[in-house]
Amino acid sequence: MDHLTLEGMVRRLERLGGREPRVVLSGNAATPRTLVEALTTALETCRVFQLNSMCDFAEYPSVICETPFVGPGMRHNPMLDYLPMRLSLVPRLFDTVRPPDAVLLHTSLPRNGKVSLGIEVNILPAAIEQARARGAPVLAQVNPHMPYTFGDGEIPLDDLDGILEVDEPVHSPEPLASGAPQERDANPGPPAPPDSAQAIGERIARFATDGTTLQLGIGAIPSLAALEMTDRRGLRIWTEMISDCVVDLEQAGALDPAVPITTSFLIGSRQLYDWVDGNERVHMRRTETTNDPARIAAHPSMLSVNAAMEVDLFAQANASYIHERIYSGFGGQPDFVSGAVHSAGGHAVVALHAWHDKSDTSRIVPVLNNPVTSFQHTAVVSEHGCAELFGRSQHAQAQLLIEEVADPRARDSLRKAAGRLGLRRDFD
Repeated sequence: MDHLTLEGMVRRLERLGGREPRVVLSGNAATPRTLVEALTTALETCRVFQLNSMCDFAEYPSVICETPFVGPGMRHNPMLDYLPMRLSLVPRLFDTVRPPDAVLLHTSLPRNGKVSLGIEVNILPAAIEQARARGAPVLAQVNPHMPYTFGDGEIPLDDLDGILEVDEPVHSPEPLASGAPQERDANPGPPAPPDSAQAIGERIARFATDGTTLQLGIGAIPSLAALEMTDRRGLRIWTEMISDCVVDLEQAGALDPAVPITTSFLIGSRQLYDWVDGNERVHMRRTETTNDPARIAAHPSMLSVNAAMEVDLFAQANASYIHERIYSGFGGQPDFVSGAVHSAGGHAVVALHAWHDKSDTSRIVPVLNNPVTSFQHTAVVSEHGCAELFGRSQHAQAQLLIEEVADPRARDSLRKAAGRLGLRRDFD
């Protein structure tokens, strides 16, 4: 392993062969900004493979952006190459059709001969393994601000070909009024009134009993739902990601102290990052583990909570597209919905605000015009109510979505649409 300067890192990357070498980067809040600078200096043309990119690649028109989950840095990039995939299957790409020519990581400082991937494990272990097998370089920027976490993200220094020491803040999203960070919002536009999110959070929390295993994402709704669960006991966490709301549950004594908190990446406040640093309660696992539907289903009373931008009268959810353009991606939603509904006593809940104020339109729609992200949920929740869908006929599902979840302004038009779609047989 070599200790490199920025110039040395550039020279190392200049040696990558091929017309469009594929470079896998740490993603989400762990985006390695200094290594991105080195990469774009070294190569005019390459393929960047990254989840939920926070770096704007639009100023590098020869960089092709590959991703199964689009972030703000790639969302409006004309060179975006979106891969519609369940997140649990993404690691298979690296040993089949999209092998890495280099892997660029954002890690902690070394401890006991290892570095940690910190807040972003996800698909990176699979990429590292395939890079090592192919003789492709694995390079890291090591940062004192990156927490040291345990699990699949601990990397022996001997597995790195070079490191660059940096001192840069780890990305932390802006806090909401509730104190929870705002990030990866599946409902873009002006924030909904706090009482609206509060009502949704309360309805979600009713599905959680003592001993429930939780998948909670980031944003106001999961955070408010978690606050409504602080009186539960023996809760467990098996999730794709965690944010500050998990710390709230831990400090309230709601979590089972004998069961590790299992996740694959984190996005949150500096306080969250400080809490996970060296915390043996938190186990960071690779995507193939956390998002495996069979493993998810093995947890009793699994409660999966996911956001959507639209739900139609056939109970199909769109959490990926806006106006027929990709906004994010499937992510882990299909994995966790499938796993949760197969869990003994499990529930898959989709949450959304019923009305989008910016466009003045209903988020309950007759039929989706965009690709479906997930379906066959246990329930759909909005600020107006909860439609418990499991075991209902398609006619009853449509009626519940209209009468319990849709905004009152949309109900008449939705009833008429249900008639046109042949969904009104069970209506009063």
